[in-house]
Amino acid sequence: MKPFADRLVEIVREKASRVVVGLDPRPESIPAEFGTGPRAVLDFNAEILRLVREHAVAVKPQIAFYERLGPPGLEVYAETCRRARDAGFLVIGDVKRGDVPETAKAYAEAHLETFPADAITVNPYFGRDGIDPFLATAKKRGAGLFVLVKTSNPSSKEIQDLDVGGKPLHVKVAEMTFEWGAELVGASGYSSVGAVVGATHPAEAARIRAAMPMRIFLVPGYGAQGATAADVAVCFEPGGLGAVVNASRSVVFAWERKPWSERFGAARWREAVAESARVMKEEINAAIIPR
Repeated sequence: MKPFADRLVEIVREKASRVVVGLDPRPESIPAEFGTGPRAVLDFNAEILRLVREHAVAVKPQIAFYERLGPPGLEVYAETCRRARDAGFLVIGDVKRGDVPETAKAYAEAHLETFPADAITVNPYFGRDGIDPFLATAKKRGAGLFVLVKTSNPSSKEIQDLDVGGKPLHVKVAEMTFEWGAELVGASGYSSVGAVVGATHPAEAARIRAAMPMRIFLVPGYGAQGATAADVAVCFEPGGLGAVVNASRSVVFAWERKPWSERFGAARWREAVAESARVMKEEINAAIIPR
């Protein structure tokens, strides 16, 4: 299969979009028309895929929201991934796995072979021998990895900003991630090993970008977490490539938030979802592409 990075660059150019929609189902917010239980989550996800198809290049199901539903939830996760791929999206499994080598190998096989994802998020805390099994499986499958480098939550600084030889730890991890991706560079020039870099820390994101040229960033924090299109702009390289931006609640449950709650309300929730994805796409493009 063509390397993940090349497939992502192609779909970004094709759709003129950098939008990733996080499929993080919250049963209490799913419209009553879908009923309850795991089937309601699957049917709701399917409708979200239809609504954002024109505007998003990828979806990112966060596996925790499916695991909490028990075994049926994992079936919904897998089927959601399959339906998303069938609809033309790339699928980023937000699983944040990492462990000692043999367990990491099992995680890599599970989430890049058994479950139908194109890329996954991984935890670098175990070092090179904990990353190698993911690299090997990604290379074999043409898949992608997004290494946690600087996450969007406020307390990330407690660990990720620690001084390591005169550099913040997140910069050191960025440099290591850059090296880990050297063998997975595709024809586009981008590596299929990228980084998770929170939009809520734009100054740190700029330093990470300097340490990781020609690597793709998965950027959370836009929307509900407070980051704007101007904040995410530092994650991109000239020409508008090098990053994709995730939004979950602010798109999937858009009708619960201003301005969509005032403009559409719950009765027109489908319009709120589609419009929020469209506006997100246009705001990001306006911030990163010179006129």
